[in-house]
Amino acid sequence: MRPIRAASLGTATALAALLACTFVAATAAAATDTDSAQVGGRHRVITLTGQLAQQTRFPVNPGGAPAQGDRTVFHSILFDQDGKQVGDTGGTCTTTRVDNGGAEECVVTYNLPTGQLSVQGTVFGILNPGPPPSFDNAITGGTGEFSAARGSVHADTIAPGTRRFTIDLDR
Repeated sequence: MRPIRAASLGTATALAALLACTFVAATAAAATDTDSAQVGGRHRVITLTGQLAQQTRFPVNPGGAPAQGDRTVFHSILFDQDGKQVGDTGGTCTTTRVDNGGAEECVVTYNLPTGQLSVQGTVFGILNPGPPPSFDNAITGGTGEFSAARGSVHADTIAPGTRRFTIDLDR
């Protein structure tokens, strides 16, 4: 039986995953904008931390080996670098491959004060021993301030159940 993994956190999982060019004052104060690079107001990098709050696994073969079609549903809380809660994520990951370390396809929504971001992509190495793997997933769209969002999210595991998300936004 495959252990429950924090790899499902955000996207990618994520994913969770996450944000857009211009923040209104409430979001600007809430989300930490570190190491940001802006070119004509069209590019922004935002760093958030996600803490896994809830995760449920739905295996195809309960009690058996990992299988294609296994699904994980998760919810995480998002924090800025000052530890202030700025939103949350929710998503699902479906196992697409169990050979060569395994892989999951994840769809994640990042809920923030000024809108939502949608993120999607594959996380590789989910069945390998050790901490959940880092991954990069695509920002596929959003709502509100993020309605024209494009870019990517990079996720690194920094502690059990905790990921750092680096959101690279282009508009």
